[in-house]
Amino acid sequence: MADRGVDMSALPKEVKDQLAELDLELSEGDITQKGYEKKRTKLLLPFYVQTPGNKLTSPLKSYSIFLFSLSLSLSLSLVAPDIHTEAVQAALAKHKEEKMALPMPTKRRSTYVQSPINNCTPPDSSSGSEDEGALRRQTSVGADLGAPAPTSLLQPPSLQSPDSWINRSVQGSSTSSSASSTLSHGEVPSENSGPPPDVTALAPQARGSTQVDRPNNPPVVRGMSRGQSRSSMMETADGVPVNSRVSTKIQQLLNTLKRPKRPPLSEFFMDDQEEIVEVPQVDPNTPRPEGRQIIPVKGEPLGVVSNWPPALQAALARWGATQGKSPALTALDITGKPLYTLTYGKLWSRSVKLAYTLLNKLGPKNEQILKPGDRVALVYPNSDPGMFWVAFYGCLLAEVIPVPIEVPLSRKDAGSSQVGFLLGSCGVGLALTSEICLKGLPKTPTGEILQFKGWPRLKWVVTDSKYLTKPGKDWQPHIPTANTEPAYIEYKASKEGTVMGVAVAKVAMLTHCQALTQACNYCEGETLVNVLDFKKDMGLWHGVLTSVMNRIHTISVPYAVMKACPLSWVQRVHIHKARVALVKCRDLHWAMMAHRDQRDTSLASLRMLVVADGANPWSVSSCDAFLNMFQSHGLKPEAICPCATSPEAMTVAIRRPGVPGTPLPARAILSMGGLSHGVIRVNTEDKNSALTVQDVGHVMPGALMCIVKPDGPPQLCKTDEIGEIVVNSRAGGNMYYGLPGVTKNTFEVIPVNALGAPIGEIPFVRSGLLGFVGPGSLIFVVGKNEGLLMVSGRRHNADDLVATALAVEPVKTVYRGRITVFSVTVFYDERIVIVAEQRPDASEEDSFQWMSRVLQAIDSIHQVGLYCLALVPANTLPKTPLGGIHISETKQHFLDGNLHPCNILMCPHTCVTNLPKPRQKQPVGVGPASIMVGNLVAGKRIAQAAGRDLGMIEDQDLVRKHQFLSEALQWRAQTDPDHCLYVLLNAKGVAVCTATCVQLHKRAEKIAAALTEKGSINTGDNVVLLYPPGIDLIASFYGCLYAGCVPVTVRPPHPQNLAATLPTVRMIIDVSKAACILTTQNLMRILRSKEAAATVNIKTWPTIVDTDDLPRRRPPTIYKPPTAEMIAYLDFSVSTTGMLTGVKISHAAVSALCRSIKLQCELYSSRQIAICLDPYCGLGFVLWCLASVYSGHQSILIPPLELESCLPLWLSTLSQYRIRDTFCSYSVMELCTKGIGTQTEILKSRGLNLSCVRSCVVIAEERPRLALTMSFSKLFKDLGLSPRAVSTAFGSRVNLAICLQGTTGPDPSTVYVDMKSLRHDRVRLVERGAPQSLPLMESGKILPGVRVIIVNPETRGPLGDSHLGEIWINSPHSASGYYTIYGEESLQADHFNTKLSFGDPTTLWARTGYLGFVKRTELLDAAGDRHDALFVVGSLDETLELRGLRYHPIDIETSVSRAHRSIAESAVFTWTNLLVVVAELCGSEQDALDLVPLVTNVVLEEHHLIVGVVVIVDPGVIPINSRGEKQRMHLRDSFLADQLDPIYVAYNM
Repeated sequence: MADRGVDMSALPKEVKDQLAELDLELSEGDITQKGYEKKRTKLLLPFYVQTPGNKLTSPLKSYSIFLFSLSLSLSLSLVAPDIHTEAVQAALAKHKEEKMALPMPTKRRSTYVQSPINNCTPPDSSSGSEDEGALRRQTSVGADLGAPAPTSLLQPPSLQSPDSWINRSVQGSSTSSSASSTLSHGEVPSENSGPPPDVTALAPQARGSTQVDRPNNPPVVRGMSRGQSRSSMMETADGVPVNSRVSTKIQQLLNTLKRPKRPPLSEFFMDDQEEIVEVPQVDPNTPRPEGRQIIPVKGEPLGVVSNWPPALQAALARWGATQGKSPALTALDITGKPLYTLTYGKLWSRSVKLAYTLLNKLGPKNEQILKPGDRVALVYPNSDPGMFWVAFYGCLLAEVIPVPIEVPLSRKDAGSSQVGFLLGSCGVGLALTSEICLKGLPKTPTGEILQFKGWPRLKWVVTDSKYLTKPGKDWQPHIPTANTEPAYIEYKASKEGTVMGVAVAKVAMLTHCQALTQACNYCEGETLVNVLDFKKDMGLWHGVLTSVMNRIHTISVPYAVMKACPLSWVQRVHIHKARVALVKCRDLHWAMMAHRDQRDTSLASLRMLVVADGANPWSVSSCDAFLNMFQSHGLKPEAICPCATSPEAMTVAIRRPGVPGTPLPARAILSMGGLSHGVIRVNTEDKNSALTVQDVGHVMPGALMCIVKPDGPPQLCKTDEIGEIVVNSRAGGNMYYGLPGVTKNTFEVIPVNALGAPIGEIPFVRSGLLGFVGPGSLIFVVGKNEGLLMVSGRRHNADDLVATALAVEPVKTVYRGRITVFSVTVFYDERIVIVAEQRPDASEEDSFQWMSRVLQAIDSIHQVGLYCLALVPANTLPKTPLGGIHISETKQHFLDGNLHPCNILMCPHTCVTNLPKPRQKQPVGVGPASIMVGNLVAGKRIAQAAGRDLGMIEDQDLVRKHQFLSEALQWRAQTDPDHCLYVLLNAKGVAVCTATCVQLHKRAEKIAAALTEKGSINTGDNVVLLYPPGIDLIASFYGCLYAGCVPVTVRPPHPQNLAATLPTVRMIIDVSKAACILTTQNLMRILRSKEAAATVNIKTWPTIVDTDDLPRRRPPTIYKPPTAEMIAYLDFSVSTTGMLTGVKISHAAVSALCRSIKLQCELYSSRQIAICLDPYCGLGFVLWCLASVYSGHQSILIPPLELESCLPLWLSTLSQYRIRDTFCSYSVMELCTKGIGTQTEILKSRGLNLSCVRSCVVIAEERPRLALTMSFSKLFKDLGLSPRAVSTAFGSRVNLAICLQGTTGPDPSTVYVDMKSLRHDRVRLVERGAPQSLPLMESGKILPGVRVIIVNPETRGPLGDSHLGEIWINSPHSASGYYTIYGEESLQADHFNTKLSFGDPTTLWARTGYLGFVKRTELLDAAGDRHDALFVVGSLDETLELRGLRYHPIDIETSVSRAHRSIAESAVFTWTNLLVVVAELCGSEQDALDLVPLVTNVVLEEHHLIVGVVVIVDPGVIPINSRGEKQRMHLRDSFLADQLDPIYVAYNM
């Protein structure tokens, strides 16, 4: 019993008293933890025993039974027994050896504390700052538990440690795109063929303002080998950059995860497509019940006493008449002094007055409002028992049914609407209350009582004496003999939080009082002290009903008095020489805490100390500790009487007051492991996981009890099996009032034997208590049904888990009694969640230490993993009326994301053990030929599709004219010089610039002349065009063609964000080896500015030519390429995986593409189209710069940036010019949907009309965003937009335009695909609304001249209809190849000129790198054939390979964004096999930690994946490129380089 070096038992009494006083001060919060430790050490210093070789040990390291029982602060009903504390210490010590290294979450300081920002020196080198102290403190604690020191989580976000500054210059980006996609489309890695460049993050930029395609330094370009670019990078063995604090945390997390899990994953899984959950195999060592079937236990017969009253009211009438002066009730004031005493005479007369008033005086003259049998709510505070007694007995005398409820405090009370449900189901329309209580109820501004949430309309009646009417002499209340009519209704909250009313019949009420009188041996005239709530349960049954039956004097001690003076009940027992006291364990503690004042108190008069929550397994220690302390004050051991009760069965069992000197009943020491399997095993081996329980006495007189299985049919248990206690007795509840359905399952249970045959005809009532019958027919209770957590088929008791958590440490982190445990169902099993209130003075590290130790303790002792442990700020959990935690409301807050924790720890990796087994990739044993033959045999056609033929060109002249675009422009300038080709609009919708055919031609000539003179350019040189979206860009493009150069269009840097945008420009200029830059004066100044010099080397720009004021010169000749295969221009783009890729587009491809678009969209010189796109790459550039010159139609150009200052610009242009065909990007569509989607009425009133629009095509290189296009169509339907108008296009790097909806042909079709099969690379079509279904829209019609085939990326063989594979293209307008520095032909041949391994070995195909499938639909195309639709699923480069399955990030992100209203946007990526989710928080920062469990839940439920890291960031942090696509690899590298300034980073364990 020694406290390491201090023999506590030998301490003098005054030292013990001082220690107890200290403990009380600490628990009350009157002293800080530091002060407490200091004073305590000082007190104990003289008593240290110095053992040889041992230094002084801190008295705080372990705590003895004695001290533990002292330091229990004001817990509500739980206390961890001393034995348990030792068990927890032992369990933690075992873990200590394992050195658990748990990564600590990172929290932005501003979230909860305002930190001073020291912006002079980096924090690590500052001298002795508070942060350094914190780091040291953490390391010392960490050394103890193997926890990591916190990294820069305490540093201001703007600063990093010096070594990270040093490394920043050395280190480039982290490894290429995600582990799964380092190789583009499945090629074999060779020594020097690295993947395309990894273009990754610099600084994150704000989303709305500038959208950037940002590659990174050092550049890695398609075709450049990885080795050459990465030689300078410092990496650790795992490829984790050295300086990255984030990656060290992830490494810690991975190391934690490598430890073996418990329980082990079994090897057998059901892999049918319906359910992919592991089927848990039964462990052969699981203990099973071996006893015989239990025989029902009978209580002693209920004695018949001649003078027992025929009804309870009759007893009151008798005492009121014969013993009028005898005291019935003494109430105390807030200081614990007697306030008033109600005599039996007064109680009787007032009750009669109230009964008369209720029946006769409530309505207008002679109108009876209340009839016998009506239900009436009693609303009285706990401090006013007298008024309650009168109201209760008044109702009984009036034969109306009282429904006692708690006083509502505000409209937002926890569970308020559930109380409303109770009142509604009981049909209550009238509430009785006292004047004081009525005054205190919340009111509306007009003074009426507030309508509480979910409550029926109530009429309030005040029952103070002065408002009651005295009946006439002839009026007497009617007192019939007790019958089966309901006497009163007691409320009961279920596990789910529903509040139901248990109706107790008059005869049951009377019989129960008789049974209690017999069991407790009550005598007339005794005194009883009641600390319990007198409105229900034991407080009502003993303190209000049985006491009146036996003319007992009750002293009622309200909760408020106990808080102010915890000893008050002991003093009352002493002063009144009370024979009986009704208490809870909590009251025992409070008395022990304050025991220093009780030198002269005596408990010798007590013959019975009834412990109401004696059924709680942890009550045994409080009873023992209390007896230990108070035996010297005269308390007799045999007086302690634990009992077990439930609202439905009422008193189930109670220990009878013993005869002095008889031996006390034995304890049961049970194995926790056995209990979790529902079996009773005496614990012999491991005392750490033992549970000691005390009996709750024998069955009640006149009752019959048996134990049945808690779930399924009520089958009788075996003798060594734990089950639910069911009781048959006249003294029990008889129904849930107004709820017949639920009643049957609880109040009319007929137990069955092992064969399923009923054992009799008498119905039993389920008590909700779990227990067993021990030796001598003693009843033992080990838990409640509502505290039962069923995890993986094993049972755990919430109270046991709370006790373990509270035994973990001298609790300086959380408040005792403010901790709760519940389970949530996630992924087909219950998961345990612990929520506790954190003390305001607890530091981050202390909290995290405490949380990780709780995990270890629960894992060791209960062999169960916690799913989530959350700490919330003090006083924020929803409370029950008596100050406990409202569990169901807390659970609801947790699930709704309204808990607002200040610390959270999720551990899905350890407790989710029913995930499907990772898929093993099978070696492809079947060759592509067999697959093809198999498809043919099965009647499936090969998945291929084609656009219509480009057709023979009608006129040979046109061929010559249109073979090169430069010739087409010259021809138009001659034949139709004044035809306007381009109109550029500004934000006001005004045409600021136009270009006719001849103007464009002449401007191009001026630029060509300037290029040859100023730029001294040779034929075939590359020239970068750096212009804002407009006509200058178009003119300079044709100027380059006239001069024989190869144009490269580049998005100009953003003047306000040069650091992020200029490096991309520099990189493209370097990679394309541009000989010259054409730009405007404005941009030229920016390129040479000081700000630019800070980011890139401005001295090495190629020649810069400004084209603003060029002289009117003509080039000597206009260049004509010798063959159409020569390069026309280079198209550079940053992909979503951060790759910068440039492709070569030949003159022949340009002509074929323009012709294809002309045919598909029916473009002629008389037509007008509107374009709101970025004109720098892909199909956007083709439509902006090339298509009009080829087809002659007029293009109205709307730069997307202008929309930010005038959102309706694009739509009003469509309306004003009556545009039939328009092209936009997803970013533009999203801007309109979010920005003006709600203003359609205003726009309509301004005359905006979109009925002219025939096709609105979104230009993209991704899976169609169905949700966005549908909401756009729906929102603008009111403006006349046809629902058929909106469609999408699809292009890729190897071919800029594969699909485009066009004007003819069927509408795009939508199919629903099973997401589970997609992960297995299969397509399974399901009906709309099927679970786990994903809607996919066709990506527009395939363009003329394009052939598509779906190919298995591994075998390169063709696939069948509706099979998922890579989309391959054959088309005259495919790109010629990648533009690379070192012409690595292998990559080009693979992507641009690939042959099928079987089937059609001659055709050359280009690989798009996108997964998709072709499906033949019922629709007919223009030629009358059945239409083949192409569905794009996603980019192969982007997919995440996790657990052997293929995931598309967008699917996970869609789920995440739905998880909580505050998630604005999300992105996912993988890092060393961990899934990282980044969520943008659009709510307040206190919501940040709410998102962590919700994100984890939704990804687990819908995708069967465990999230490794959840990062909560500000809106706009996720980078987006010009096409509106998320750049996940930028994000990943910013995260690993610690540049995100996250609000919170949670490492799920």
